[in-house]
Amino acid sequence: MSENLEPIRYSMITEKNPREIVMLRGSGCVWKRCRFCDYHLDKSPDKEANFLLNRTQLLQVTGLYHKLEVINSGSFVDLDEDTISLIEEVCLKKDISEIHFECHWMHRKEIPAFRKRFADKGITLKLKIGVETFDSLFRESYLSKGIDTDSPAEIEQYFDEVCLLQGIPGQTVESMRQDIETGLQFFERVCVNIMVENRMPIKPDPRVIALFQKYLYPDYINNPRVDILMENTDFGVGGTANA
Repeated sequence: MSENLEPIRYSMITEKNPREIVMLRGSGCVWKRCRFCDYHLDKSPDKEANFLLNRTQLLQVTGLYHKLEVINSGSFVDLDEDTISLIEEVCLKKDISEIHFECHWMHRKEIPAFRKRFADKGITLKLKIGVETFDSLFRESYLSKGIDTDSPAEIEQYFDEVCLLQGIPGQTVESMRQDIETGLQFFERVCVNIMVENRMPIKPDPRVIALFQKYLYPDYINNPRVDILMENTDFGVGGTANA
């Protein structure tokens, strides 16, 4: 995330599960220990300033696809209550019946009440988690992700969709394919994020990315349940540390 350039925070995704997407700002990721992610720097302790920024983005939502994805640097629980209430208001006003949020594993017990809150208003929630890989030893010893289970079935109890991180040192065609197939087995949707260099210690491996492009990209790019982000701005929002 650039410290000098304000990122793009609203866009439309027109292919594969068409939806609008907004990148909002909250108090920031509580975990903040992932060795590959500087996304958590997009935060502010000022709830009023966050709400004003978020309001500007949410008022751009049209309801065209009746689906909205809300992302922020952390989990939905890091958004202030005024922002959450405005999201509800926008969904009802714009006839949005499905909304996608992100959440870290550490907040999983808060998800059921949040689902009910929106369901009471006729809105279905889809929760996405960044697992990065289902190889729990690699995930926790190298990526420091903070997911204390090695069971995809347990993760599935709380989450509908999963993000994977690929193109990093130590991965192979076989390991990346296994992660994607596991994701498709247990979750409704899989989003493959190819590592983009930022200020964190883990860097992308060009050789692994080349293998992904040659052997995996052709197999999954047309799968309607798989999103592939070769750049972290491919959904039309965000920015990078090198922007």
